[in-house]
Amino acid sequence: MKKFQLLLVAIISISLITSCGNSGKKQNSEKKAKALTGAGATFPQPFYNTIFKTYTKSKGLLVTYGGIGSGGGIRSLKDKIVDFGATDAFLSDKKLAAMPGDVLHIPSCLGAVVAAYNLPGKPELKFTSELMEGIFMGKITKWNDAKIAKVNPDATLPDLAITVVYRSDGSGTTFIFSDYMSKVSSEWKDKIGAGKALQWPVGIAAKGNPGVAGTIGSTLGAIGYIGSEYAFAQGIPIASIQNQAGNFIKPSVASVSAAAAGDIPNDTRVTLTNTSAEQGYPISSFTWLIVYKEQSYSGRSKDQALQTKLLLKWVLGKDAQSKTSKVHYAPLPEKAIEKAHKILDLLTYDGKGL
Repeated sequence: MKKFQLLLVAIISISLITSCGNSGKKQNSEKKAKALTGAGATFPQPFYNTIFKTYTKSKGLLVTYGGIGSGGGIRSLKDKIVDFGATDAFLSDKKLAAMPGDVLHIPSCLGAVVAAYNLPGKPELKFTSELMEGIFMGKITKWNDAKIAKVNPDATLPDLAITVVYRSDGSGTTFIFSDYMSKVSSEWKDKIGAGKALQWPVGIAAKGNPGVAGTIGSTLGAIGYIGSEYAFAQGIPIASIQNQAGNFIKPSVASVSAAAAGDIPNDTRVTLTNTSAEQGYPISSFTWLIVYKEQSYSGRSKDQALQTKLLLKWVLGKDAQSKTSKVHYAPLPEKAIEKAHKILDLLTYDGKGL
């Protein structure tokens, strides 16, 4: 009898522990979301700051975003410490396989990476792909070089050393720029390649788009690659870049949108650099918000998952997309929005659709 009583007590104890555990899990899954947190690319940060502030004000749900670079955004999602990451360089198949869960890409807007420079008198310059290669590989070292003068006969070019400024952190902006350079220069492709972090042959490093923009703005003779908004915000001149069609194009809503005129795969992972569009700006790109397909991770509640989905749907809508041009980005084409909505429909919580 005593053994039976002890066994009964043990069974009841186990039952109570299990019941409490399940109750805790259930209570946790039913928690209401108080805030959403994201981190990643600085390239679209001015756009995200604008729309997330609007969303917080209109929906009453705090959305915070940390611009720590695309590499940091991917790491933060991999470590499961954010609701969403942000990157200008889509994850390759290999990198997707290395993530602890299926990751989905949601395009948020289109942007331009520009060649921004600091010269006396702020001359308007045009660059061919050959000039881009020569300058950023350190083969052209003076601003009054005959090769620059030939393409810019009307510009006053100073006898001034060229200082290249590049990103020190893992950066989607670097990926976009180097992806373009690898397409237009076989030497660049062979010696430097495309990636978020590179071994630069010349120049000085700065962190984030704000850091590169600030260094260019304070360094006479400097040139670097940054998101167009940072150049516009600081009044730094930007070059017109010759595209495949032979036209010198400056970034604008129209020219960046034109770069996205081609086919877009269902997962939206595509590069738009070196576009064949006649009026397309050749260093244009989508930028993405990235999330796990299965949203029940790190103790997140179902409402947390649902609010994440609602936020991403709102980013694709007219309220958010209408704000792109105000901060020097371009809205998504309709075909990209349609594909993005289909991707959002794949989100699940405990294996069930949201």
